[in-house]
Amino acid sequence: MDSVLRFRRNEQAFLRYQKARREHWDSIGRKSDHWVSRGGYYHERIGEVYRYLVPAGQRVLEIGCGTGDLLASVEPEIGVGIDFSEEMIRRAEKNHPGLRFITGDIHDLDLDESFDTIILSDVVNDLWDVQAVFQRVKLLSKPETRIVINLFSHLWELPLKLAQKADLATPLLPQNWLTVEDVANLMGLAGFEVIRSWPEVLCPLRVPWFGDVLNRVLVRIFPFHYFALTNFIVARPRPEKRRGKEPVVSVVIPARNEAGNIEEILARTPEMGGGTEMIFVEGNSRDNTYEAIERAVASCPERQCKLFRQTGVGKGDAVRLGFREASGEILMILDADMTVPPEDLPRFYEAIVSGEGEFINGVRLVYPMEKQAMRYLNLVGNKFFSLAFSWILGQPIKDTLCGTKVLDKKSYEKISQNRAYFGDFDPFGDFDLLFGAAKQNMKIVEMPIRYAERKYGSTNIDRWRHGWLLLRMTLFAMKRIKFI
Repeated sequence: MDSVLRFRRNEQAFLRYQKARREHWDSIGRKSDHWVSRGGYYHERIGEVYRYLVPAGQRVLEIGCGTGDLLASVEPEIGVGIDFSEEMIRRAEKNHPGLRFITGDIHDLDLDESFDTIILSDVVNDLWDVQAVFQRVKLLSKPETRIVINLFSHLWELPLKLAQKADLATPLLPQNWLTVEDVANLMGLAGFEVIRSWPEVLCPLRVPWFGDVLNRVLVRIFPFHYFALTNFIVARPRPEKRRGKEPVVSVVIPARNEAGNIEEILARTPEMGGGTEMIFVEGNSRDNTYEAIERAVASCPERQCKLFRQTGVGKGDAVRLGFREASGEILMILDADMTVPPEDLPRFYEAIVSGEGEFINGVRLVYPMEKQAMRYLNLVGNKFFSLAFSWILGQPIKDTLCGTKVLDKKSYEKISQNRAYFGDFDPFGDFDLLFGAAKQNMKIVEMPIRYAERKYGSTNIDRWRHGWLLLRMTLFAMKRIKFI
């Protein structure tokens, strides 16, 4: 009886809580017809961030959609908004007739569909039971779904109250004031994992030029990021290992001046999954690499191999050609210089099919290297770029130029379809894939390997010319990814 009584008391408290908030947001909806909040610039900035994070043409659900403006701004193919305020939903339906809006409480709402992206913008602080809502969200998710959340920082509790009293901001009822760590923990309990989080908005009011400097640049830099108004979180459902038939693996091997390594590549590359396809792309070699590949393939009829002669320039172009011709569901890159042992590829395979990562990046900078495997200045440069890219992409990137990278074909197609955002800027191909994976909010996982000394030929990398190019690409990434 005590447990029943406690449940009823808790249920009554929940109903009172929701009733007060429903009435509050209904009044805000009616007020919005003749009152414009001074927080319009804040919502514009939040909308810019969401448009960067959510590709157009997706199936998008927004929980706590209000008048539907944010949902409409991300240009979904199918957009569904949920809010328990009838007044808000009435205005959303009027303003955005091409979207679908539902009056209901997410705590107990049941939709028989799933979405590519689920948005919770400035709503987590206002929920009665955050964990229960995340559990509902899990039912509306699929493995590739991304949950995008932004929530107010506790540091801004007093300034927001003062702004509300001065009629400069939308009035709020008492909030939860959760931290990023609190939300990450609650998401973990509901079956999600956080991919990355970061601060946004130092200045919520429109201040010409200076506001952009604060909100696009300084908010990313220590110590200013501690004073941000809101924090963003991108998460995904906790991965489950693939079931059913093992996927076919396509290993793309760009080869330029690597004739002496070809036979060993065929001999040492293991069979993986439902079969391993080896795709050689020869790139304008000065030696007899193409002929060496032809002979080696002919001598191993039991191996599934393809050979293409590259028409473009650069490793990136060769990789894109190989990926276009690949028939496997898992795509791998293996450099023909044999500095990454082919015997390590099954580790990459297990990491991708287990779901632990959606983009598996090889790392040469963990284990000791063989003598002469990497020159000292190259090592220093790689360390610098690893720190820079970890900061820029918001995920640990210890090695940007390791040639071995693995992802599935669906993920690559997403990167390829959105390549215009960055343009054809990368002759190596590594940054094209890393930037694309980060832009698509993929979970990047690093795979340490033992980096071996080259046995045949010489490196195709010019440390000074290519080092300068890498620095330019770092600055480019800051503009297109970090300081958006």
